[in-house]
Amino acid sequence: MNDITQAVILCGGLGTRLRPITNSLPKPMVEINKKPFLWYLLDKLSSPPNNIKKFLLLTGYLQETIKNYFKDGKEFGWEISYSSGPIHWETGRRIWEANELLNEQFVLCYSDNFAQVNFLNLFQIWKKNNSSITLVITKKEIGNVMINDNKIILYSKERKADFKYVELGFMICSKNDIFKKFKIIPNAPNISFSEILEKLSIDNKISGFIINDPYHSIGDLKRLEKTRKYFQKKRILLLDRDGVINVKAPRGKYITSWDNFTFIQDTIEALQKLSLYDFKFIIISNQAGIATGEIETKNLDKMHHNMKAFLKTKGIDIIDIFVSKDHWRSQSFRRKPNPGMFFEVSQKYLLRLDETFYIGDDPRDCEAAKNASCKSILIGDSIDIKNCTPDYYSPTLTDLIPYILERFIDNKKKLNHRTF
Repeated sequence: MNDITQAVILCGGLGTRLRPITNSLPKPMVEINKKPFLWYLLDKLSSPPNNIKKFLLLTGYLQETIKNYFKDGKEFGWEISYSSGPIHWETGRRIWEANELLNEQFVLCYSDNFAQVNFLNLFQIWKKNNSSITLVITKKEIGNVMINDNKIILYSKERKADFKYVELGFMICSKNDIFKKFKIIPNAPNISFSEILEKLSIDNKISGFIINDPYHSIGDLKRLEKTRKYFQKKRILLLDRDGVINVKAPRGKYITSWDNFTFIQDTIEALQKLSLYDFKFIIISNQAGIATGEIETKNLDKMHHNMKAFLKTKGIDIIDIFVSKDHWRSQSFRRKPNPGMFFEVSQKYLLRLDETFYIGDDPRDCEAAKNASCKSILIGDSIDIKNCTPDYYSPTLTDLIPYILERFIDNKKKLNHRTF
């Protein structure tokens, strides 16, 4: 990933809000579906497109538990080293003491949040703005970050009502700039890393990268349970409608009534076969005909009611339908290829998008999936895939059933290639 090859993880805290679980277990090792939360974080960092394999774990509380599980990382295909200290060290002190083990630029992560972060995008902002640090941030009613045009105006150690973003604990850092600040802050190095961020923001040396996909945390017991549900394997596939479930109208036209709604037989048969493995389906579809006045909402709703009822008779469960009714000129965040509807699905169903497929028939469907960090499948004849990179492509969905089952039923193999 360009010049970023190392990720540093702050995992020395007491995790007091997770007691009694953390009475005998460090917070990063809290169990999520038979794996420690820290494993999911490192796996995300090491997977494409991030591809970071070198980790430095800054440990403290019950540090041997972490070391005994991960060791040197070779079992997982990683290279792991450690910088350990007593539990009273602040986060800044842990970074200070790891000085000789740090690369000149590195990814820094907290060990209690998970988000769909593409560090390639983060790196580009870091380079473009000549930043000391680029933070991953998201909107929050009461936050600790105030921004303008991706440049952070101010970072606060405390949450404030007029600070409408919060940083998520994922960032790219310049080692040299960080250590310059250590030298001018009272009580350093035993300070919170938040003090470093605050000082750098005053110098306008922090930039921000906004994500809209919901993030998940193990910060307290309530959020831990929600995060466990998020990481549960779900046999849910996302589907486009026109061109996947039903025959498309001519270019520039829309299916306006149930009378001209024609199912694609191969798709129906494929969905029936997948349903035998307990798959369920969610439709994500652009329907700009509402905005242009070519179809009324009540007719669209009637079509979808009839479609779901028919598919139900075939054993196919469409559990939800998300529709953008926006005009194709609207630039709406919900309209594909923008990812808004995908994030709504993720929020409602606690769906991990980077472990989910969106099945479409147009390169823009592939683009939408990519924008949502979702995997993609394209089906149909004569699709121009020169400018898109689906995970799989085939004229029919039936042809791809073995690959879908391989991903969801047999987790020993990874979907990191395409078939044509």
